[in-house]
Amino acid sequence: MTARIAIVTTVEMPVPDADEELLLPHLPEAELVSWDDPAVEWSAYEVVILRSTWNYTEHLADFLAWAERVSAVTRLVNPLETVRWNTDKRYLLDLAGRGVPTVPTTFVAPGETAPPESLEGHIVVKPSVGAGSWGAKMLKDDPAGASAHVAELHAGGRTAMIQPYLSAVDTAGETALIYLNGEFSHAARKAAILSQGMSWSTGLYADEKVMGTEATPAERELADFVVAGLEGLAYIRVDLLPSDDGPVLLELELTEPSLFLGVSDGAPERAAAAFRALLD
Repeated sequence: MTARIAIVTTVEMPVPDADEELLLPHLPEAELVSWDDPAVEWSAYEVVILRSTWNYTEHLADFLAWAERVSAVTRLVNPLETVRWNTDKRYLLDLAGRGVPTVPTTFVAPGETAPPESLEGHIVVKPSVGAGSWGAKMLKDDPAGASAHVAELHAGGRTAMIQPYLSAVDTAGETALIYLNGEFSHAARKAAILSQGMSWSTGLYADEKVMGTEATPAERELADFVVAGLEGLAYIRVDLLPSDDGPVLLELELTEPSLFLGVSDGAPERAAAAFRALLD
């Protein structure tokens, strides 16, 4: 069968992503290709689905230019306008403005100075364009260290984002709720990474300890509220953290999220069906 769907990764991935290994046997219409492989003829595919393109954070301008070229010759999923918006976490400001409870975040662009109070206490400093915990640093009562990390990010031309560290994650973990074609599929619980020390077996993203879980009613309510404001997306991952006031949004993953297909029975089949439906 000639592949009609491109499942997009990067030439820098040493092995296929776990999601892709689970997905592809159920989706014979698809094949794995790399966004940064100049030999690929993208117009040969009816649908091009972003999956493990995790080196894009180091090549954002090139990646967005590639996505624009692909969109001109075939269908890109998720779509170009979503990718442009979602690859910079300043989208959190938009969501907060729509009434979505989010982790309080201060964004500091190159040339700007972080408010002194944002550097105090137990915080996380990371780039606004990043994936897999790249560039994220947890600091506690170390304003000088936090300021230095902001300066380091600025030196690389990156906008820094500063968030309070919500310590409940150390015991409760982070909840990821996965939606396929707008319908809830499954949830995963991720253990805290920054407070436990990180490993990088692929070199592209921090290794995560993930297991299947049942989302709480409050988590489902918030995630459903977020998803209700989105249309036409093949996959959505809503990452939530616990807080004293209930769950809050940490990230809304619409570009290249792990879907944790291995933690829920039938998830690979559901993802394959959702992606196959894009051909209709």
